[in-house]
Amino acid sequence: MRVVIAEDSVLLLDGLTRLLQTEGHDVVGHRTAEEMVAALTAPGSSLPDLLVTDVRMPPSHTDEGLRAAVHLRSLYPELPVLVLSQYVEQRYAAELFTHGNRSVGYVLKDRVADVDEFLDAVARVAAGGTVLDPEVVSQVLARSRHDLDDLTAREREVLGLMAEGLSNSAIADRLVVGSAAVEKHVTNILTKLGLPVDADTHRRVLAVLRWLDRNGDAR
Repeated sequence: MRVVIAEDSVLLLDGLTRLLQTEGHDVVGHRTAEEMVAALTAPGSSLPDLLVTDVRMPPSHTDEGLRAAVHLRSLYPELPVLVLSQYVEQRYAAELFTHGNRSVGYVLKDRVADVDEFLDAVARVAAGGTVLDPEVVSQVLARSRHDLDDLTAREREVLGLMAEGLSNSAIADRLVVGSAAVEKHVTNILTKLGLPVDADTHRRVLAVLRWLDRNGDAR
């Protein structure tokens, strides 16, 4: 698999490169978002199997990496993108998912320390899956808790797992309940939030993120 990494930290870039190369992947690193975009949009260039990018990059160290990822996804919707962030930033997470609901991920850099979790995120996003860091889900739900009064405690728990990208069967396994119970919870959640019931996991994640972001902006 060919992977492009945009990361201004020399140590982290080198570490990720070595890790992915050890797994047999071909890796190209860039120190700035501008350099990365130029390389991927140059005439004759081909898209990588996965783009891994930091959110905050030079020159302002605000959201250059995220904006570059969103721009590239608008040009190439099929480009798998895994965003790394030092902090939980709700707006960034939601914006990432508004430009396509497949092959996208948002993971905290602390998670990179767990090699198995990081490699699992890499594999899932490259294969077309959705990865949302559990800590992002937890903090977004916590900030939006008063908007979820109509949901039961179990429904809020299921909603958090939905936003992580888990399927109904995976949620059932996590909660040690039957699939029928999870299906009922999901139906109730989407009905109470005014969202259409949809069997596609990735569209469910996008719907949940958009609802949370809209309510966050309203405050």
